[in-house]
Amino acid sequence: VDMFMPSVNLTVAYGSRQVNNGCEIKPSAISSAPRVEVGGDDLRTCFTLVMTDPDAPSPSDPTLREYLHWIVTDIPATTAASFGRELMRYEAPRPTIGIHRYVFTLFKQMARETVYPPQSRVNFST
Repeated sequence: VDMFMPSVNLTVAYGSRQVNNGCEIKPSAISSAPRVEVGGDDLRTCFTLVMTDPDAPSPSDPTLREYLHWIVTDIPATTAASFGRELMRYEAPRPTIGIHRYVFTLFKQMARETVYPPQSRVNFST
């Protein structure tokens, strides 16, 4: 991923465990959707959250990359993902081979839009 400057804070936690870049978490700890909090300063601004696995089905043969685990749209700034609209329900990661990376990407929306879920979770492109 190219370097970038975050424009809003994003906090992801599974239970009491906060997720940071490069942290390791056991699959058993991520069976339920995480708590996701979005920063910002204007409730009229909305965001879309996408969670993907670039290593599916295995890091050495990622033919399903990016595997889509979750999409939540229309998340108002200063709130949590639970206030948004779940477009693709959370699907818990179940890596079968190797260590997988999971990527949470937050996109600022220009406006509330009608967004349709993708037909497949495999080969999703952020």
